[in-house]
Amino acid sequence: MINFKYKIRLIPETTGEREMHLYGHEIKRGERKTVILPVSNDISLEVICCCGERPGKTLVLTSGVHGCEYVGVETLKRLSNTLEPKKLTGNVVLLPIANPSGFFEAAKRVVPEDKINLNRAFPGRKEGSLSSRIAWVIEHALYPAADFLADLHSGDGDEALRPLVFFPVAGEEKVNQQSLSAAKVLTVPYRVRSSAKNGLYSWAVQQGIPAVLIERGGMGLWSEAEVRDCEADVYALMRFLNILEDRNDIPQENEKQQEVTAVVYQEAQHTGFWYPEIHPDDRISKGQLLGRMENSSGKIIQKVIADFDGIVLYHNTALGIQRGELLVAYGRI
Repeated sequence: MINFKYKIRLIPETTGEREMHLYGHEIKRGERKTVILPVSNDISLEVICCCGERPGKTLVLTSGVHGCEYVGVETLKRLSNTLEPKKLTGNVVLLPIANPSGFFEAAKRVVPEDKINLNRAFPGRKEGSLSSRIAWVIEHALYPAADFLADLHSGDGDEALRPLVFFPVAGEEKVNQQSLSAAKVLTVPYRVRSSAKNGLYSWAVQQGIPAVLIERGGMGLWSEAEVRDCEADVYALMRFLNILEDRNDIPQENEKQQEVTAVVYQEAQHTGFWYPEIHPDDRISKGQLLGRMENSSGKIIQKVIADFDGIVLYHNTALGIQRGELLVAYGRI
């Protein structure tokens, strides 16, 4: 039987030193330590804890919720080895791969064992299917640690997108505002209002934790430039939380970042062939044809028409699309 009574907390020692405690492990001030969180007999989550030399806030970073979204995974893999705890005021907790089997099997969007989208599995269940159990472990192991949480994503293997950050509008006002303030210091060109409640970051918001979801990269690819930009965003969050105290590099709001106030997520009404007429970051006009679905005879079975003037955020690049899959997301600026 797995003992799930774990929580990160700072405990004063008799010497005056403080330590981070996670799942029975102690991480001393200025130390980096890897902690294994069992989920099932075959699946565990590897968490890297960087306990700062001085006490402060804790930033929790997650990635790899979806198996083919690589920029965040590579970013956190690198940071887990390069962050210097002795330079931190506070703590950074990294979960580079939240969906291990999905990542190593290159499974689009789902946990292979149960075919469930992990980002739709929150809140989790201790005795549920694998995706639900992963969600449960993340909730009970990482949420209690977090003063702020950032979940890193990309477009999946069949999605092209422009970098953006989702920030919550479905939490308590204070939590929403803290999340929005953090989103504004990121390098991404767009910030998007989100009313989601059942994802890794959005369920954290429902528990009173300020959080954002950052999207960068896509189509099952990653690049050095994208990883560098993602690292820059992580460092911006660390400075925002005063985990890195650099008076010469105080995070400023990204004045070029634009807020997307309304978003349409257009799904396929039928299974068929998808022919997009747009690309990410394209400006679109009300009434414009964004793409069409055809059957095997070439008959048009669905047209996607813009409801308003706006910007294309991301779209599906696959030729074959199943009913209910996302075709395109566009928003009003």
